Amino acid sequence: MIPTRRVLIVQGHPDPRGGHFCHGLADAYAAGAFEAGHDVARLDVATLDFPSIRGRDDLEATAPACIRLAQTMLIEADHVVLCFPIWNGTAPARLRGFLEQVFRASFAMPDARPGERIGFTAYFTQRKALAGKSARVVATMAMPAFLYRWGFRPHVERNTLSVSGLSPIRESLVGSVEGRQDRRRARWLARMRDLGRRAA
Repeated sequence: MIPTRRVLIVQGHPDPRGGHFCHGLADAYAAGAFEAGHDVARLDVATLDFPSIRGRDDLEATAPACIRLAQTMLIEADHVVLCFPIWNGTAPARLRGFLEQVFRASFAMPDARPGERIGFTAYFTQRKALAGKSARVVATMAMPAFLYRWGFRPHVERNTLSVSGLSPIRESLVGSVEGRQDRRRARWLARMRDLGRRAA
């Protein structure tokens, strides 16, 4: 029997209207998790109101209320699912801005002194806020997934998520999503539902 977990699904598509395959994949994951009895929370980045980080002063200032709420939701979760589309070889700017706001050093490494510069040694010695939690990155793209994996490599989870202690971080790269591919999309939706049941 799969233990019940607290799952946080972060929808990183910047279009607040929804209706994209990214949203469908997140919905399928959530449905599977609900079916298995997991506790599911959702966070839609497109609906949040936060400014861009423009300098160290912004990073050291108090985070906006919606960012503090997101940080609390991350701390309360056992497993984090991050869904987003690949635009121009990377995550959309709105999502990157959100991650910059959330994963500031004062959150990712809560024992660091205010204003302390987090260097190479501190990265390996400081307590991480999300240690002991796992994550899955679900990225959709127009190009074939193997080309993206070979030519770009998803760096969001390696650099931003891992600094807070999230591990393991698994990935689902969903390529060639444009055009009519009903059978292929149905397989991916079924796969996401199964991953949701297992909170994996």
